[in-house]
Amino acid sequence: MKVVFMGTPDFSVPVLDALHGAGQEIVAVYTQPPRPAGRGKKLRPSPVQARAEELGLDVRHPDSLKGRAPEIAALGAEVGVVVAYGQILPQAVLDAPAKGCLNIHASLLPRWRGAAPIHRSIMAGDTETGVCIMQMEAGLDTGPVLLRDAVQIGRATTGALHDTLSEMGARLIVEALNRFDALTPEPQPDEGVTYAHKIDKAEARIDWSLTAAQVDTHIRGLSPFPGAWFDLDGTRIKVLDCDLADGTGTPGTVLEDALTIACGTGAVRLTRLQKAGKGPQDAADFLNGTQLPAGTTLE
Repeated sequence: MKVVFMGTPDFSVPVLDALHGAGQEIVAVYTQPPRPAGRGKKLRPSPVQARAEELGLDVRHPDSLKGRAPEIAALGAEVGVVVAYGQILPQAVLDAPAKGCLNIHASLLPRWRGAAPIHRSIMAGDTETGVCIMQMEAGLDTGPVLLRDAVQIGRATTGALHDTLSEMGARLIVEALNRFDALTPEPQPDEGVTYAHKIDKAEARIDWSLTAAQVDTHIRGLSPFPGAWFDLDGTRIKVLDCDLADGTGTPGTVLEDALTIACGTGAVRLTRLQKAGKGPQDAADFLNGTQLPAGTTLE
């Protein structure tokens, strides 16, 4: 099929690779414009732009898609494939490809519509999530689903689950395009709708008064970005991974020198941390340069 591809971050790149590798004719790639990045604030192309240029594809990065429907229609694409593009697509753009646009969404719709489905699924303590291939319409992730697949979350962080779901989405979109005319769109049920609101950095601070299970999912759901954190003598420490542990005490108290921290009920053992301005460290390396004796209270 002739495909117009729309995506921006790392999550979208395996999808682009899969479409290209499957022999789909990608007539153009749309992505967000280069943004200032790094210490020098030089303009950096999106991961999708960088990969599309490596593949020799036609790359376009307008500030907005408003008014771009005629341009997209002129490409003669049969279908649009959208994955984490980063903007709401106007209805005229959704209608520009002959067969409309398909979206790769990283949740089991109608659960976790919206901006941050991977983070929210872990933070809510869900046991499974997955990917849906959805026909796009004007509503926020409300369209009928063509294909879906599920995966157990287990002890995954958002970073690990991100990679798993990206590869799953790449596989499913190739299948969806190969079987497009044989698939029956399934309307989403009205029951079970939840919204994955964008992560606010203000919610990243760890509340040790929560149960150990809640602290655990909070840490894993925000890892690696923006990173759940606590304050130690005025220094922000991110926690990138942890395990559930035995122990009781005043919430936020260090119970022993292996970084077991008391919660509202139960405890967690911090296993991977990051000091401000430093790289991630395993707990043992972190403790080599930081004293956190039993009885210390974390804020």
